[in-house]
Amino acid sequence: MAGEDESQFGRKLLDSRFITPEELTRCREQQKELSKNGEQVTLQDVLMSEGFVTRSQIDRIDQSMDDDSMCRPAQQIPGFQIMSKLGQGAMATVYKARQLSLDRIVAIKVLPRRLSENQEFVDRFYREGRAAARLNHPNIVQAIDVGESGGYHYFVMEYISGKTVYDELQEVKVMNEHDAVTVTLQTARALEHAHARGFIHRDVKPKNVMINEEQEVKLADMGLAREISDYKTAQSEAGRAYGTPYYISPEQIRGEINIDFRADIYSLGATFYHMVTGKVPFEGATPSAVMHKHLKEELVPPDHMNTDLSAGVAEVIEAMLAKKRDDRYASTKDMITDLESLLEGGPPFQARKKLDPNVLENIASSGVTVSTATAEDLDPSVRPEDQVRRLTILVLSILLALSVLANLAFFVLAE
Repeated sequence: MAGEDESQFGRKLLDSRFITPEELTRCREQQKELSKNGEQVTLQDVLMSEGFVTRSQIDRIDQSMDDDSMCRPAQQIPGFQIMSKLGQGAMATVYKARQLSLDRIVAIKVLPRRLSENQEFVDRFYREGRAAARLNHPNIVQAIDVGESGGYHYFVMEYISGKTVYDELQEVKVMNEHDAVTVTLQTARALEHAHARGFIHRDVKPKNVMINEEQEVKLADMGLAREISDYKTAQSEAGRAYGTPYYISPEQIRGEINIDFRADIYSLGATFYHMVTGKVPFEGATPSAVMHKHLKEELVPPDHMNTDLSAGVAEVIEAMLAKKRDDRYASTKDMITDLESLLEGGPPFQARKKLDPNVLENIASSGVTVSTATAEDLDPSVRPEDQVRRLTILVLSILLALSVLANLAFFVLAE
């Protein structure tokens, strides 16, 4: 810390009542003595060695100084007037600001100083800005500018007045089916745009899906986005799990190099599951436990968690959340086709293509004919997708009964 920063740090400690003026003076004198002997120590080092403050208290003061320096009248980022803080995460703080040249409200994501010394974080920050700049879609937060000023790395983007899906779930716990399908469809369209341009998001989750005041979805945070063709970055990340444990795909957990669009389909499926059930697909005491379940544990079908859920929505989610990526949708477009069909009250034909062909073969060999069954043969008050599921269950039940009867006949003849 420079002298001015250390003075501000000391004032913050006093204001927070972490130490007394006498203790601060004592530590400053001790720091000076150590410096005379050629030892390079900070005020924080001395305070901790004397037992006056803890590491967590120092971190809180550092973060508070970061916030104050950004919001003070003397602008840190030329051309922008900081208005308020919108949110803060482990990787960055986001501020609401006014772009003076165009007199418009924007959002500015700022990398904390403590992370600016880590080149990996800085590189990732600029990759996010460059990735967002190459995407232009109504369901993706628009990038405006990226740069560095006064020791701060910043990323200017479109300001979204609204809330995230995570915020919505905190309020309602479970979203109604129509709204959840609508949000998922718009997010899927954003992903299709990114995928067509060679990008995978790698961190689709409720906190990164925003809903503005016009009920339009905006996919945010390209912080983990990567070009599919960027083999160098893929190699450097091999063996490491990048993503959020509750929504991460199995192949991301394994740290595979050839991650593709199907990882985003899985994460969107986990988000969709959360929206309609109020629960994440897998829970655990630790991130490792959760990720282990993504790899090994069978998914509880969403319509078992929420019995009011339609069969079609359940089928789509299960196709999105298949552990083997080859069992997921073959393209983002196929997924969009099914989601559009659901909104129109139709069945998810693309998901049903994933039906085990052995089941169809067994039905055909049993002599049971299902091709003549039509909507008129079924209860018209039941939705089409529910009719198909019920018919499938009926056929399988017949096959099971035939199997049992055949076994009984075998034992009778054997006797």
